[in-house]
Amino acid sequence: MPDRAPQPVDRQLPTDEARDLISLVREIAQREIAPHAAEEEDAGHFPRELFALLSDSGLLGLPYDSEYGGGDQPYEVYLQVLEELAAARLTVGLGVSVHSLSCHALAQYGSKERQAEYLPAMLGGGLLGAYGLSEPSSGSDAASLRTKAVRESDDWVLHGTKAWITHGGIADFYTVMARTGGEGARGITAFLVPGDAEGLSAAVPEKKMGMKGSPTAQIHLDGVRISDDRRIGDEGQGFAIALSALDSGRLGIAACAIGLAQAALDEAVAYATGRLQFGRPIADFQGLRFMLADMATQIEAGRALYLAAARLRDAGRPFSKQAAMAKLHCTDTAMKVTTDAVQVLGGYGYTADFPVERYMREAKVLQIVEGTNQIQRMVIARHLAGPESR
Repeated sequence: MPDRAPQPVDRQLPTDEARDLISLVREIAQREIAPHAAEEEDAGHFPRELFALLSDSGLLGLPYDSEYGGGDQPYEVYLQVLEELAAARLTVGLGVSVHSLSCHALAQYGSKERQAEYLPAMLGGGLLGAYGLSEPSSGSDAASLRTKAVRESDDWVLHGTKAWITHGGIADFYTVMARTGGEGARGITAFLVPGDAEGLSAAVPEKKMGMKGSPTAQIHLDGVRISDDRRIGDEGQGFAIALSALDSGRLGIAACAIGLAQAALDEAVAYATGRLQFGRPIADFQGLRFMLADMATQIEAGRALYLAAARLRDAGRPFSKQAAMAKLHCTDTAMKVTTDAVQVLGGYGYTADFPVERYMREAKVLQIVEGTNQIQRMVIARHLAGPESR
C-alpha cells in the first residue's frame, strides 16, 4: 500500500569518518536488523549473534578511548548511531546503550591497570554488559539499596538481589553497586562482576508488554566472591559513579526514543500517502496533515535537545540538567508520536500487521527506565530552584 519510502534523516555530522560510520550503521540496520525485528520481537528472541557483529564492526565501544578498543567518537556521533539502531529495532539500540552504560564506571573511574586489563574485551571483544543499580525495594530511591559487599582479606563477598536488569542472565559482566558502609549514598561502592561468577544467578525474565526480545531479569548474588581489583573507584564513591553513568545513559535513552519515534513517523507518512479514502490519499486531509506536522516537529525538537546536551558533554561542560531534559522530552515525544501513528493507521494500526502497535508498546518503557520522567522533572527543578526543603 505505501508508495513513499522513508528518507534517511539528514544529519549534521562533524567529520567524514562520522558520515562513513552512519552509512555503515544504516547498511547493517537495513540488512541485518530491520528485516527480522517484528518476528524476533514476537518470539522474544534476543539477537546475541547480532551484537557479536556490532562488536566486530566497532559499534559497542564508540564513545570510549581507542587505546582500550573504543571508537574515539564524540557523544554527538555515538548518540546518532544509537538513534539509527533504535529506529531499526529498539531492542538493539537500547541494548547498545545499556552496554555502553555498563562500561562507563571502569572507563571513567577505574585505574589504568584495570582499564588495560578489562576494557579491551568489554569494548571490542564481543562481550555484553549489564548495569546493576536498581533493586526490588529501591528503584527511584536508589541510594537505599541493600545489596552488600563485605571485605574478606583481599576479596569482597557480595550478597543481594538486583532488579530490572537489562541483559540479566545473558550478560558477560555486570557493573554492580553494593553497600560497603553505612546507610545512604556515601556507603555505596561500585564493582565489576563477571557474568559467570560462582553464586551469581538470574531469575526468570520478566514478562513485558513490549521489548520482548530484550531480557529483563532479577540477578541474585549469593556469596559472590571477587578480588579487590574489581572494585571501581574508591570505597563509598559508588553512588557518585552511578549518577555520572546515568547522566550519560539518559542521553542514550533519549536518542533511542527519537529513533523509535522517527520509525513511527516514517510508517505513518508512508501509510497516509498511500491509503485512499473518498478518492484521494488520506494525507490530503488537514486533520492528518497537521498531526504528521506535529509529530515531525516534536521529533526534530527532541533530536536538537539531545544533541545540544551531547555537545556540552563533549566539551567537558556540565550537562546533567540538559540530560534530564532530553530524556524527559524525547521519551514523552516517543510515547505521543507512536500513539499518533497508531491513530493515523486507524484499525490497521491496532493490528500486528503493521509495526506501529509494537512501537507504541515499546515507547512506554522509555518513560520509565534510567530514571522515570517524574524523577527527571525533579532533577531539572533542583537545577532551577535548588534542593527541596526538608
